[in-house]
Amino acid sequence: MTTLLENLPLTAPVNLRDLGGIPVAGGVVKPGFAIRTDDLSTADQDTATDLVDQGLTTVIDLRSHAEVSLTGRGPLAALPVTYHHVPFMTSIAEATEDALDQSTFETLYIRMFENAAPRIVQALAIIATSPGAAAFHCAAGQDRTGVLAASLLKVLGADDEAIVEDYVRTGQNSDAIMSRLAPVMGPLMAAHGIELEEAAKAATRSEFSPAPMRGLLAHLAGTYADPIEPLRAAGLTTGLIEALRERAVA
Repeated sequence: MTTLLENLPLTAPVNLRDLGGIPVAGGVVKPGFAIRTDDLSTADQDTATDLVDQGLTTVIDLRSHAEVSLTGRGPLAALPVTYHHVPFMTSIAEATEDALDQSTFETLYIRMFENAAPRIVQALAIIATSPGAAAFHCAAGQDRTGVLAASLLKVLGADDEAIVEDYVRTGQNSDAIMSRLAPVMGPLMAAHGIELEEAAKAATRSEFSPAPMRGLLAHLAGTYADPIEPLRAAGLTTGLIEALRERAVA
């Protein structure tokens, strides 16, 4: 696979956090169970080594095929980590319609949750059976990663406010995310008529909005008798939920 890694700066993720401590039904999420993050393929060697030393055994890459073809797996490819490519979108073009205004991403999140439900269930099954910590990432660790984090927390019985609270923590890292994304996402977005610099300016014109995640959760509550019904229809079983809870809840 041809990648950009030879000329790409490898840096520590800037939007990485353990979901440990978030309240769910019957307790809280255990530390070292699930990690959400921005792009791990461009992580520096020290970060990669530290993650494995701290218990990382599984990586779930939610990026598109085009993104993966540019950077591959990065330094983690040489370490004892199982890799799963589970793309939530076939192309970043699916997200470009709202790319300049984070506050309008509700429609994108709803479409992703419903259309990518089989991939969400696949990712949840991987997390449930990981022998150690599972990390999942897209490029920014915001949208695709945010939808998977919300799905996991919803299945574990977290209330909506806890899910939104986790989501908005990404806003603290927006500037750093844009800087870290530029070498890879700049060319990809430009191919679809989006300038990353303009997206960065738009993102900093107002505070990071909780509206997209609130909108997704409200849609699920108002559309389905069970908010996770799309996931159940896509293969989420009671057994898988129980396996997730057994591993996740402290």
